[in-house]
This record gives sequence, C-alpha cells and structure tokens, in this order.
Amino acid sequence: MSHLVQIKRFAGNEDLALPRKMTELAAGYDLQAAVLEPLVLQPMQRALVPTGLAIAMPGGLEAQIRPRSGLAFKHGITCLNSPGTIDADYRGEIKVLLINLGQEPFTIARGERIAQMVFQEVPEIELAPVEELSETVRGAGGFGHTGQ
Repeated sequence: MSHLVQIKRFAGNEDLALPRKMTELAAGYDLQAAVLEPLVLQPMQRALVPTGLAIAMPGGLEAQIRPRSGLAFKHGITCLNSPGTIDADYRGEIKVLLINLGQEPFTIARGERIAQMVFQEVPEIELAPVEELSETVRGAGGFGHTGQ
C-alpha cells in the first residue's frame, strides 16, 4: 500500500536533495543537514540540526527519525530521543537532535546525511480503563528481570 506524503523545501535549500532511500530495499529516507556553516559537535555536545524540510502525512502515519548506523559506528554520532516522532499534524521544519558520543570533535557540513526518516503506520487504539489486568507468567517483571 502506498501513502502520499507531501514535502516542502524551505527557501534557500534548493541545493539539498530531497530525502531518498540509498538502496532499493532500504527502509529509511536519508535526511541532510541544512546548516549554513559547518557545525562542530564536541564530544558529549548536542545540537538541533535543521533539514530545511517539512512534510504533510495523512492521518494514520508517523515519521520516525533514527540515527545513521555509519555515523554512530565510525564517529559516535547518534540521535537523542530516538526514534523521534513526527506526528501527522506537524507542519514545522524537521530538525534532528544529534549528540556526539565519540571522543573526537565531529564536523557536520551542509548536505551531509545526518539521519534517516522511516514511515510507520499508527493503528487507532481505544484505551479501556479496568480495575485489574489479566495475569501473565512475566507479571510486573521488567528491566533485566530475565538476567543479563
């Protein structure tokens, strides 16, 4: 099933490519940095990096912003609040919250691929208040209850 997602490029960003999949079967659309000047992220520093784009999705979809594995592995650059959610009713600029978990400063240049955007269907959910929940073997066990 195909969904129509409208995309708007803000003025001054015509030199940047629209998000695209880098391989035929990739799940994510790569997002580029729309910084005007190179941005240096020091170790443990975070920054909200603009993409120069906004999208309009139909209800029932969300866009998730996720790290790029190469940046994470090679440089320790990842997304905070990951995956970040873009709701179907948001119309502002997509910005990526990056952090440098590496040991060296990392420079983000204009047009650098900084994250990926993955679209997901969001089911309609009805929450039903109850006094008791059904029992399971796991029960309330969480956060390491099955061992290391």
